[in-house]
Amino acid sequence: MTAELTPGTSARTVRPGWTEIVVGIAVMAVVGIGLPLVLPDSFDLTGPAGGAFLACLSGVAGTIAFVAAAAVRRRPWGEFGVRRTTPGWIWIGVAGGAVALLAKGALVPLFMWLFDVPTDTQAGYAEGASGGLGFLVVTAIGLAVLTPIGEELLFRGVVTTGLLRYGPVIATVGSAVIFALLHGINVVLPAALVVGLITAELRRRSGSVWPGVVVHAFNNSVTVIAYALAPEIAA
Repeated sequence: MTAELTPGTSARTVRPGWTEIVVGIAVMAVVGIGLPLVLPDSFDLTGPAGGAFLACLSGVAGTIAFVAAAAVRRRPWGEFGVRRTTPGWIWIGVAGGAVALLAKGALVPLFMWLFDVPTDTQAGYAEGASGGLGFLVVTAIGLAVLTPIGEELLFRGVVTTGLLRYGPVIATVGSAVIFALLHGINVVLPAALVVGLITAELRRRSGSVWPGVVVHAFNNSVTVIAYALAPEIAA
């Protein structure tokens, strides 16, 4: 099989494939979805502490899933796009974050008007962000730092990279759809789809996951601020 190359890969490199994708998503599901289900009833996932915990868990789960996927064939992380980028691409990531935020503002209300979907799926995050300074700091670290890094490593580093063997359109759209669907069929879906499309394309064009991390962090930071100021928007 002839290897497809991205910036920084060698001619002998075989792109990560379905094995890494399946392993990564499976581990993400076990850690991110399965762990809360087995926690003791005494752990309140609806209060500020629970919300801050869930905010951090999404990033930790993505990072663990990425490490598991990357360990399947023990290839250098640079082949997943974990490599340095340029200041120019970072600024493009900032611009992409602004575009994603504007698109989210237009698409989410339209999606809610067209479909009767759950709207309270991130109420826990709002509880954490509005539960006092300590919980706000932990929630902000979880949503604006850990989650962008963990989810970009997994969904762009593994999924987009693996799907690039089928061409740029399938890689970008396919990985964005997988990313959005794993957020659930709810009010978050259109926002996740937009972020997924932008970050996947930046991963493909820049050869690095870091511009996408900037997009993701930009959007999640605004979300944390919104939840801290008006937690009822997630209720």
